[in-house]
This record gives sequence, structure tokens and C-alpha cells, in this order.
Amino acid sequence: MSVNKYNRSRRNFLKAVGAASVGSIFSTFNLLTEASQESQIIPTRPFGKTGIDVPILAFGGSLDTSLSLLVLRQAFNWGVTYWDTANTYMGGKSEKGIGRYLEKFPENRKRIFLVTKSHAWTLDGLSRDLDISLERMKTDYIDLFFIHSVRSMSDLDDETKSWADKKKARGKIRLFGFSTHTNMESCMLGASRLGWIDGIMMRYNYRLMHTDEMKKAVEACAKAGIGLTAMKTQGGGQVNTDSDTELKLAGRFLQKGFTDAQAKLKAVWDNPDISCLCSEMPNMTILMSNVAAALDKTKLSARDMGLLRQHAQETRSHYCAGCADICESSVQGNVPVSDVMRCLMYARSYGNLQRGKTRFQKIPLMTRRQMTLTNYSLAEQRCPQKMAIGKLMKEALKELS
Repeated sequence: MSVNKYNRSRRNFLKAVGAASVGSIFSTFNLLTEASQESQIIPTRPFGKTGIDVPILAFGGSLDTSLSLLVLRQAFNWGVTYWDTANTYMGGKSEKGIGRYLEKFPENRKRIFLVTKSHAWTLDGLSRDLDISLERMKTDYIDLFFIHSVRSMSDLDDETKSWADKKKARGKIRLFGFSTHTNMESCMLGASRLGWIDGIMMRYNYRLMHTDEMKKAVEACAKAGIGLTAMKTQGGGQVNTDSDTELKLAGRFLQKGFTDAQAKLKAVWDNPDISCLCSEMPNMTILMSNVAAALDKTKLSARDMGLLRQHAQETRSHYCAGCADICESSVQGNVPVSDVMRCLMYARSYGNLQRGKTRFQKIPLMTRRQMTLTNYSLAEQRCPQKMAIGKLMKEALKELS
């Protein structure tokens, strides 16, 4: 692209975004006003074969400010009643924020599908974390309890099943499952054969949904009756105004009355096997935008989906697909390539440098030192995304240490 063409495209893009921001605000306001007047709520879908219906939009909260009650209250009023958290989020403040809400509005509890997670890898640790979560959130039970960040089905065994069954029998949890950021497809396929996993939360977005592996995994879980919650649905990446495809995407969606971020949510909802989409909504602006997208009945066309797919292909080297078994088996030593890429995602795509640093600095110092001595050439050759892994690992050490 020539400099003049790039500058014209960039100016047109920014001009369109400016105009769309005003239009999007009015469109969102109108939708939510109508929802309030007609008592509309977020549409629901069955959560697998559990017999429970959940809203298609879940509140992924990291709230610990005085505004948290207001945002949670509005989310509840608009029907965003699937609330997702974890015992580690905000150092426990996220769960405590939900606890303050339920203490103030205890009558709302029966309408909220409450989800939390534990990083513990022992049964005693799971029990401890569950009890802490119950106390923090001022509730007697958790609707769905996850083991967080499962990387392999070897992380789950018959003892885990027995633990879950006992907690269900005692009324402490209703459903049990796991979240996964890494090797998602193999974890999902494995879970579909177990017969006792109720729900899975996995990375799922316009970049991942078209792969044969993910399609097969989603289909298997749906047949097994497992409720699926999509997370990381924006697919990462920064706006790139010298990309013709990205400019076409932005312009096309703006003409339809929604942003590219809202379009990416719609792409996920297009698959009826996805029960719910979980989005972090730390403020009212994002909550309003996501609710408006959920209420809007405009469907993405085949051309819309094709443009998203084309954009995913053109920018794949900027996105880690979480297939850690491929890259990490190609390097010497215990280098957590996928975890480092996740830290970079939080710092760059989410714009949350501190979150990226905090996660990165939990990697043992000796492992971080090993990163500087490791040869990543074989991993780069095998990477389906064709990522510059060696370069990115060096950048992570510089930016996140």
C-alpha cells in the first residue's frame, strides 16, 4: 500500500469510527431503552443437557470499586445473570464484590447462575477454595464450579469425579467442569468421553471457530451434553489501519449499525452449540455495548463471516491459538511458551500491562532465565500460526520482567 493510499485509508477509517461512535451510542441507548420499557431480557440457551437455561451473555467481572454494585445491578436488570469469577481474580476482591451485592440483594440469588474457579490441584485444595468462595460471595452454593486452566485430561481423574459428586450431594455445587486456555480441543474431546463433566469454558472466537479441530471438539461436547461457555471472544490484536481487510470489516459493520467488537460477539453466538459467551465488563460502557449486541437481531451474513475468517488468516501470526503441545514439545527445557503468550495478550491486546506482568513474574526465575538460552527455531517451523516465537519471547522478557 502506498503512503498516500495508507494515509487516505487511515483518515477514512478514523472518520468512520468517529461517526460510528455517535451512531453506536444512540443505537445502544435506543435498544436498552426499549428493553427497559418492554421488560426484554438477554436471550437464553440450554446449558448442555443440564436442564438449566443460561443467558447468552455472561458477566466476567473484575470489579472491586464502589461502582461494582451499580454495574452488577444493571447487569442483573438487563438479564445478564450468568456471573463468572475465580477465587484469584483481583486477589479475591472480585468474589468479595459479588458477596457485597448478594448481601444487599439476597432475593436476586436464585436468578443468578454463579460460576467460580479454583487453581488448586489437590482435593484438599479444591475443598478449601470452594469454602473460601462460598464465604466471600455470601452464598450457600455455587451453580458451576470449575477447575481453572486445565491443560490435559490427565489433570482430571476418578478422585476428582468422586469429589465433585460429594460436593453436589451436599448441595455445595450444582454443576462441575473446567476452564481451558491451552490445548483446548484435546481437553474438550477428552471431556466428551468422560460422562461426568457438566460444563467447559474455553477460548473460542472468530479466529479459532473455523478450524477442523475446534469444530470437532465443539460437536463432541454438544453431543455429550456439556454446556459450553466461550471466552476470549475478541480474538486479540490491535486495530491495523493499513490492512485492507480490516478497513473493509470496520466499514461493513459500521454500515450495519454495530462495531467490529460487537460483530465478533455475534460471530460466536452464530453457533447454537455455544451456550454462553463470557465477556469481562469492568464498566457500564462495555456492559451497554455487549447487551445491545445480544439484543440486536441483525445476523452476520456469509460475506461478513468470510471477511472475519480472511482477517483471521491474514493476521494469524499475531495470535497464539493455545496449541502448547506443539510448540512446547519442540523446545528444550520446561519453557511455558503458551503461558508467556497469554501474558503478552493481557499486556498488549487487553491493554493491561500490570496483569501481564503479574502473571509473567509468577513463572519461576530459573525458567525465565532458561527462556533467553532456548532455541525456538523448530517451534516456529511447527507453529500452525507461523508466529515469531523467539522474537516474542525476548520481547516478553523485556516488557514484562
